[in-house]
Amino acid sequence: MAAIEELPSSIPHLSSKEKVLPLTDSMMERGLGRFGWLEFVQCILVSFAMFFDAQQSFLAIYTDDYPTWHCTNSTVCNSDSNICDIPKSSWSWDGPSHKTVISHWNLECASSFITGLPQSSFFIGCLFGSFLLATLADTSLGRKNTLVFSGLSMSIFSILIVFSTNIWIYSAFKFVIGFLRSSIGTCVLVLLTEKVSTEWRFTVGIVEYFCFTLGYMSLPGIAYVNRFNSWRSVYIWTSVPAICYSILAYIFVTESPRWLLMQGRHQEAMAMLTGVSSLENGNDMTVALIEAPVNKQKASIFQLYSSIAELFGRGWALKRIVAIMVLGIGIGMVYFGMPLAVGNLGFDIYLAVVFSALMEIPSCVATYFLENRRRKPSVLVFSVASGVCCIMCVVVGLGIPEIRVGLAMASFFSACTAYNVFLIYIIELFPTSVRNTTTSLVRQAIVFGNIFTPFLISAGRKNDIFSYGVFGVVIILSCVTLLGLPETRGLALCDTMDQQEKKDDMSG
Repeated sequence: MAAIEELPSSIPHLSSKEKVLPLTDSMMERGLGRFGWLEFVQCILVSFAMFFDAQQSFLAIYTDDYPTWHCTNSTVCNSDSNICDIPKSSWSWDGPSHKTVISHWNLECASSFITGLPQSSFFIGCLFGSFLLATLADTSLGRKNTLVFSGLSMSIFSILIVFSTNIWIYSAFKFVIGFLRSSIGTCVLVLLTEKVSTEWRFTVGIVEYFCFTLGYMSLPGIAYVNRFNSWRSVYIWTSVPAICYSILAYIFVTESPRWLLMQGRHQEAMAMLTGVSSLENGNDMTVALIEAPVNKQKASIFQLYSSIAELFGRGWALKRIVAIMVLGIGIGMVYFGMPLAVGNLGFDIYLAVVFSALMEIPSCVATYFLENRRRKPSVLVFSVASGVCCIMCVVVGLGIPEIRVGLAMASFFSACTAYNVFLIYIIELFPTSVRNTTTSLVRQAIVFGNIFTPFLISAGRKNDIFSYGVFGVVIILSCVTLLGLPETRGLALCDTMDQQEKKDDMSG
């Protein structure tokens, strides 16, 4: 039993004969049960990091776009000509030559590898970042500090990228940006869900998704305003507000009480719990000593990654993490791939992104109504629906652009809904001691699948089977892993691996 070295002043002195209460799941739930205006403001502050995360995730739709062009010498070329087979003097870009990196660095005839390299580098950076930064939020830095660090450093390098002089330096900066932003989504989701009770867990998750949607929807407006400017302007417009947000988050966002308890910082944790809790008689919750396992780590490389060793050291946990990583590859490939592929639909690039982003709104509404539904069937139904629509884009949509656009939007809506429920499902499958690590590992799997997405999209400009076809098959096959996962609807979160294992045994 771990004693609190310095008790909060609000906790009265208890005699040695009085019984010491352990901090059980029910007490934690009661301590986090209230959700008033202060809690709502905290929820918004934390969730708004996803606004800027979405911008960085999909910025390439405009900055790395293949611009339209027109003939300047009708005797040499026409609208059906191959731009690489005609003289440079016979055609011109529609708009300024520095509008995107493709036109700026004369990459119109470059290979799919070169044009897809920047965004692929971004996802590779996310992959490495998820691995190297994941456990910092579980150990030394905590959820809040890791979130602030990632948001601030990502924004700074997003400004520095404007000094790129070629596609290789640009791709290197995209790698660094992806590396630094990799922990934002994980920290936001974990921090939100650990600061509320089970009753509000699903609701705060939807707020996160809505902020991500707003960030995605803001891109067409920003890009349209800068349509006659350089691609560099878009980076500046999205980075400066993100820096301001990071400073505000550092000042006003509070840490997760569950993480504080795991680090042995009982006084801080209890101050947060007593500040938001009340009993039936109106008195604050009184706890003198807490039976909370301490997971305080020093900053050595071995101790920082102890949570990974703890996770992989148990058979049930290893099987569970592998299953959701495979599922994450399928869902994530469609969730991130469909927006990046909107340029292949043949629509106006600004309207195409607006239509795609609008699908996130009904997805958030659908997710809200799925709160009291079982997680596994929800993920399965929407994942399969998304895959079917992807495949139908190839089979039915040939030669009929309107049908293909409708199917693409339906697929993205289904993938969004499956992705939203899936993220909540991950949080519920693992205890506090490894929750940030497991969520990060799943996100690693997601970005691993998306490393190949830019190349598939580039190849899909000639044949949809390489993009939409592959997306559909992968997401459907990944759903097989749901068979080996437990149901988690309505269950309280656990704090340690032992507690999780015991609860699973009892429910089984």
